[in-house]
Amino acid sequence: MATITRENIGLLNDKLTVTLSKEDYVSGFEQNLKKYAKTANIPGFRKGMVPAGLVKKMYGQSVFTDEVLKTVESQLNQYMSKEAIEVFGQPLPMDNDARALDMNNPSDYVFAFEIGLKPSFEVDLKGIKVKRYVIEVTEKMIDEELARLQTRHGKMTEPEQVNSDENVLNVSFTEADEQGNIIENGVQKDNSVLVKYFAEGFRKNLMGKKNNDIVHLQINTAFEDKEAATILADLGLTNEDGNRYFNMLITKVGLVEKAELNEEFFLAAYPNNDNIKSEAAIRNEIKAEIAKYYEQSTRNQIHDQIYHHLLDNVKMEFPENFLKRWLQTGGEKPKSAEEAANEYPTFVNQLKWTLISTKLSQDNKIEVLPEDIRQFAKMQLFSYMGGQLGALGDNQQWVDDYANRMMQDKRFVEDSYHRINAEKLFGVLETNVSATDTPITIEDFTKMVESHHH
Repeated sequence: MATITRENIGLLNDKLTVTLSKEDYVSGFEQNLKKYAKTANIPGFRKGMVPAGLVKKMYGQSVFTDEVLKTVESQLNQYMSKEAIEVFGQPLPMDNDARALDMNNPSDYVFAFEIGLKPSFEVDLKGIKVKRYVIEVTEKMIDEELARLQTRHGKMTEPEQVNSDENVLNVSFTEADEQGNIIENGVQKDNSVLVKYFAEGFRKNLMGKKNNDIVHLQINTAFEDKEAATILADLGLTNEDGNRYFNMLITKVGLVEKAELNEEFFLAAYPNNDNIKSEAAIRNEIKAEIAKYYEQSTRNQIHDQIYHHLLDNVKMEFPENFLKRWLQTGGEKPKSAEEAANEYPTFVNQLKWTLISTKLSQDNKIEVLPEDIRQFAKMQLFSYMGGQLGALGDNQQWVDDYANRMMQDKRFVEDSYHRINAEKLFGVLETNVSATDTPITIEDFTKMVESHHH
């Protein structure tokens, strides 16, 4: 009968030794060899009529090896389940040599495995202090959003010439040399660009231009860095190509006349709200929407602060040597010891958060049900439709069909599960921490978020 011994070989690092006797695997080997003989397809013999000796000679060793290793794995899993051992990943073999397995000389075999044990730890939510950032919705923010809506629902006109930073230009870029001569087989691409996207100092070169006028330019000179990168990417070029010259042919000059502040515009901007009948009412609606948007953003910041507090303050140890070895061998492609060492700090942080969040989810009985994922799929469709799904309701068959289809997508279900679980967990955690209201401007809040992500 198989025996398994366990010994500690390091911090949260144990060795399991599995000893198999012949009786543990010989019977299984002989049964599998008979099954193989019945299905073996060997030229010159009818199926199921191959002599047992020939089958054993041709396939016996591989069947023998498979049976021994399968028995070892089964015994190991049974032992770990019975002992309730919580481990990272799968046990790693320790210098076991399958070449020593010989079907002609069956004997007792010894296999050794290394396991990394999960640490025990405590999570104390008391004393966590966070800032609840409060962003004031200013009149300027409301003005900008109202202007954007008026432009979005405005009317496109075609003035005779460029006369405003708000003009939209349909253009055709053709690569040229410094003197403006067309380069044979050079880059050529049509585009559409607002005048205000050009560098401020370059815009004077566009004023008064009409259809079929040509402007000679360098991308890096004509545009600021961000816009230049966008134009270059559209041309199939990289940022290093910004000093190349182009002739830009203006094929159409356009201008969006902003929609007037009337009931037609109010209904177009907010088709699901027929109570908006004045400028004051639409400004109030815009203010509420902006406040709601930033409320979610500031909630995300509370979650981020809780995350970092727990990651920095929950103490736990890890079987470092085991995990580095697991990093080398446990992935799709083997890694060198140096690659594993470089990845380890990021990897162990992710591992630490997984342990913390799993424990907190269990302690707080966080559940993600299939209906949660189905509803998440519908809300995702809602966002794809730019919020217009609300005008149709959410009971249409095609909405349900979309949700049902996404429920068959394993990757979507897994990703959605983790996102919903995190949202539910942080929703509980934020009620257990001490939050101090902290006023902040939108500019400072944006800088803070951007610097954190970088």
